[in-house]
Amino acid sequence: MRASLIQIAVEEGESVESRRSRAAALVREQAGADLVVLPELWTTGAFAYERFADEAETLDGPTAEAMAKAASEAGVWLHAGSIPERAPSAGSRAEDGDALYNTSLVFSPSGELAASYRKIHRFGFDKGEAVLMAAGEDLVTVPLPETTLGVATCYDLRFPELFRALVDAGAETLVVSAGWPERRRGHWTLLARARAVENQAFVLACGTAGTHAGVPQAGHSIVVDPWGEVLAEAGAGEEVLTVDFDPARTAATREQFPALKDRVLGLRPPRR
Repeated sequence: MRASLIQIAVEEGESVESRRSRAAALVREQAGADLVVLPELWTTGAFAYERFADEAETLDGPTAEAMAKAASEAGVWLHAGSIPERAPSAGSRAEDGDALYNTSLVFSPSGELAASYRKIHRFGFDKGEAVLMAAGEDLVTVPLPETTLGVATCYDLRFPELFRALVDAGAETLVVSAGWPERRRGHWTLLARARAVENQAFVLACGTAGTHAGVPQAGHSIVVDPWGEVLAEAGAGEEVLTVDFDPARTAATREQFPALKDRVLGLRPPRR
């Protein structure tokens, strides 16, 4: 199976329309790959909080339209990274307004929207994404002919229970789109390898290059095998990282070293 991770540069001087067109062209250039992955919030920049509301789109908006067309023209499965999604709020009254989500989109080779994932863990603590966007609630897996994807986004990488739940739901390859800052790049690599080892799964983690609202990005998109070995890693700048891997190694690893079978669930807190 061939995967191409598009580590696109997000710079403030480029318009969303220009970057959308450029990203679509990069996707089309990956014809021959099985899976193509884009990073988190590449239309706006993951730290450009003030742009989220103005640039928010629906699931049939211009980015989804452009990515669906690019996936179809390239004949690839496309994880199109994430967009700021505008959706009706949970309330039933018109004055409740819309909610914003950090939403990943996955398209089939025919250009159909196969899945969408609203980011569950929002970054920022008491500011930024954490207060501007609503939290997703649903795990998302996507069956491909060769493997089943488990979908996660950036800050999710710090929460191992999410990835165990994806594995329990059948995930064999874990795909993480991110806008990860350079100052925590060591965590990025460490956590990607940890999620691969503990879940005995491939991890495909695609980040951005460039600078988002003054925050330099880590780049260094990475592909890790179920033993935690790094198969490929990008540099800091814009780059397309392409790697061939055998999805059957996930099942083989779990059979050879069946650690997942020894999980003990429902542990109780210590007695006081």
